[in-house]
Amino acid sequence: MEPVREIKIRRAELDEPVVRELLVDVLSELSERYGGSGDDTPISAAEFVPPNGVFFVADDGDQLIGCAGWRRHGDDAELKRMFTAKAARGRGLGRRLLATIEESAREAGCRRVILETGDKQPEAINLYESAGYVRIEDFGYYAGEEGVLSYAKAL
Repeated sequence: MEPVREIKIRRAELDEPVVRELLVDVLSELSERYGGSGDDTPISAAEFVPPNGVFFVADDGDQLIGCAGWRRHGDDAELKRMFTAKAARGRGLGRRLLATIEESAREAGCRRVILETGDKQPEAINLYESAGYVRIEDFGYYAGEEGVLSYAKAL
């Protein structure tokens, strides 16, 4: 039996080659669910550099298996690119990443975490609602689009 690897969550730069490889998986899965590119929201690596935001990856020592970042949106931290690789799901990694985002945003002085998700991501919706996120008016790139769900949680 293969030993269970410890999963470490660490800061990373959005434009690191290994991170960019993981983001291909993120967008590929979103594309499978929604079509098109998966997410056309404009983002840049500079938005995820403190104090304007932070990007985190989950590393099992062999490969990156998850990620999440936040970028400033006024007084809020906007969650972006929350993802757990299919092989790593069901182990609480998404909840750990979300808690890391919340702690980082709180330390940076943000008043809440906000996010956009879609109605074809029931596992994400369940995670956010179980973690205390509540529906808010849609905002951002997909505001007003059918199937978009926006959430927030006060920090």
